[in-house]
Amino acid sequence: MSTKASAPLWEVIAVIVARLIFAALFTMAAAFKYTDMSGTAAYIESAGFAIPLLLTWLAALFETALALCFLTGAFFTEASLLAAVYVIFLAFAFHGPARWESNQTEFGFFVDHFTFLAGLLLAAVHGPGTKLVARFVAFPRTR
Repeated sequence: MSTKASAPLWEVIAVIVARLIFAALFTMAAAFKYTDMSGTAAYIESAGFAIPLLLTWLAALFETALALCFLTGAFFTEASLLAAVYVIFLAFAFHGPARWESNQTEFGFFVDHFTFLAGLLLAAVHGPGTKLVARFVAFPRTR
């Protein structure tokens, strides 16, 4: 039996709001891809990637899965870590140093990804909270 007291209400609310923000961001990213697959594929191709349409579909499906994980709390830590890797990949692939000289706003986009990374890493460490969490693993979370 755990002796840990339940979290104060403000912490519960903060975690749920953070999860909703993560879910909303990944839902919007996926929706943009679903509504303009060819445009996103063209952007991916312009960054030098092969098989851009397949990559667009994979990204949209991955972002949808991430949104579901953040909404439900299922596989939360794993989703947070995968999202962190994905966000940093996107920073370098689409907003990296090679793009700064021709468009200085790209540096701002690049830096924003690290803010997102920080939130995802904190989420991975602290977990989905105690409310509105779907558990699919046989053993309880120890944090």
